[in-house]
Amino acid sequence: MNLIVGLGNIGEKYQLTRHNVGFLVIDEITKGLTTANINKSNFHSTLLKSGYSLYSKPTTYMNNSGLAVHAIKEYYKIDLEDIIVIHDDLDLPFGTVKFKIGGGHGGHNGLRSLDSHIGKDYIRIRIGIGKPANKSEVVNYVLDNFSKEELNKLQDIIPHTIKAIEALKSGEDIAQVKSKFTLK
Repeated sequence: MNLIVGLGNIGEKYQLTRHNVGFLVIDEITKGLTTANINKSNFHSTLLKSGYSLYSKPTTYMNNSGLAVHAIKEYYKIDLEDIIVIHDDLDLPFGTVKFKIGGGHGGHNGLRSLDSHIGKDYIRIRIGIGKPANKSEVVNYVLDNFSKEELNKLQDIIPHTIKAIEALKSGEDIAQVKSKFTLK
């Protein structure tokens, strides 16, 4: 079983923020699927099941995402290599899509929470959102909505990311996915 997690914050005011790109991917990938909604309060997540895949949008807010993923991982006995996490990355230019297993959190509080609850060796899909000119503006930047131009570009980036997720789910290894789907 695969667990595909999109990181973000719940609530309408965060819906189109840069920090919610993971949620946007989950919303799009589950659109055409026949899914079952799984309601367990200890999952702290909007959780959908389709076939042998689970799709999660943690409801804990970004900084506590690890609580939700840990509960789901333990309940379904999911191995770390079967967990795919989609998240925003300030250190990558907007529109970049990169893949890796493990690594540091780079100051990303959602990843920090995941690392402390489940370990580091899960698959990461890093979607570049760029960064503000001033480091002191980071919080406002990630919680700002995408610009109209960025939203237009996401119309290509999100389907591309979904193709990579499907490749990972079908058994392609991370090296194959990196070579086919990395966007710079």
